[in-house]
Amino acid sequence: MPTSWKLPSTPPHDFTLCLDIDSYFDFEHHPERIFEDGFTRSLPLSSGDILVTILFNGDPDQPEFLIRCTEDLTEDQKTEANGYLARILGTGIDINPLYDQASDDPVLAPLFQEFYGFKRMSQATFFEDATNRIIKMQIKHKPTARRMVHDFRAAYATRFDFKGEMIPAWPRPERVETGDPEKMKQYGLSKRKGEYLTELAGLFTHKQLTEKQLETLPPQQYYETVTGIRGIGPIAAQDLMLFRTRTDAVFPSHWQKGMEKGVRRWIILSYGGDPEHTTEDEFLEMIKNWKGYEALAIEYLYAHYIMSYKQKEV
Repeated sequence: MPTSWKLPSTPPHDFTLCLDIDSYFDFEHHPERIFEDGFTRSLPLSSGDILVTILFNGDPDQPEFLIRCTEDLTEDQKTEANGYLARILGTGIDINPLYDQASDDPVLAPLFQEFYGFKRMSQATFFEDATNRIIKMQIKHKPTARRMVHDFRAAYATRFDFKGEMIPAWPRPERVETGDPEKMKQYGLSKRKGEYLTELAGLFTHKQLTEKQLETLPPQQYYETVTGIRGIGPIAAQDLMLFRTRTDAVFPSHWQKGMEKGVRRWIILSYGGDPEHTTEDEFLEMIKNWKGYEALAIEYLYAHYIMSYKQKEV
């Protein structure tokens, strides 16, 4: 028997703002139809993968999501599902302290009005986010990259038939660890990417890493831990840090070929600075209004960047 329940979110929260950001969605998703039809994806419950459809009530000040599942779930399973949904949707994130703290920030304050209630989206787990990142790495054509991820998921995870369409779940570490990197080439991955994925999976299956550990590590320790994973460099580690349910983050300096790279470079440029001649003290002064909410603040810059780019295309 199908199950449905409601999941409230900490206000304000306007999920519809995410529909303009293609990188938040997978190959099988159609953002232009999500507000009406819902957002359908899998959740990796301990009892097995399930498929849910998520519908937003459209009210940023009293935000609530209706969750529909094709299976009959127990209360414990719904509670577990809500934990994953909170990470995906950011329902437990409170953006009000950032609004108050950065109300006079010359860059952020205007964006709070333009993107009122905006919260980032992520995958259900670090392993999913990291798998997504590794596969897409260095693939410039985004539709091709999303297709590669979809095909990999279909090969190594549960497949659901939903309204005549095949929707794959996300592979679990124990399944990926046993995969053959050579055979992964048929899904567009290089052998080296296949090795990165199997090694990452092994870290989880052998308990060298856990989802809880990565979700709760302080930002600097998280960054050092994740950059120690083969296949995840400084820029990828920085991006992955932003998908957690924590609001804080760090933006370590990262130089390549005599230039500041990554998120830090982008922040400095956003504040009118010169990335190659900005001291640590000057950088910290730029983001002083972000303190404790760095992971939230940077997503507002990202949303603004995406929308500005789309407007230029139009």
